[in-house]
Amino acid sequence: MTENTHHDATRRNQLLAAALEEMAKFERKENEFRQRDRRERAAELHLPLDPINIQ
Repeated sequence: MTENTHHDATRRNQLLAAALEEMAKFERKENEFRQRDRRERAAELHLPLDPINIQ
């Protein structure tokens, strides 16, 4: 019984690690897409991307 529980926990940890890795890949791609989209829209509207400093 203990061996089976250990096997289940090991498998669950492997699946969790794989899911976390896939989520990190997705988040990187999503961030890249948003940055690219923001640059493209700013270029179309002739808007600066740099933050505006108000003094």
